Amino acid sequence: MDASDEMYLLIDPDLLRTLMLRTGTGASITIRELAEAAKVHPSLIGFLLKGRQRTTTETTAKAIAQRLGVDLLVLWTPVGRSTPVPTNEPSAVSA
Repeated sequence: MDASDEMYLLIDPDLLRTLMLRTGTGASITIRELAEAAKVHPSLIGFLLKGRQRTTTETTAKAIAQRLGVDLLVLWTPVGRSTPVPTNEPSAVSA
């Protein structure tokens, strides 16, 4: 992770799941395919879907949103003063 890479909070795991069923192209995408497109380990996508992890880096959040065919802020919100990191959040998982 780049030190300048901000963290983003997943707004809704169910929305991620829904968007994986029908991406911007109309096709579905698997956990493994989404992980490959975002250059992360598939377990990160699984953790996001299950709500076990809610945050990831800006780079990963952008890659996921881009592959799903949606704007970044449809799925994610930047972590900052108004949106703190959940206290039980594990560290980001990357490939």
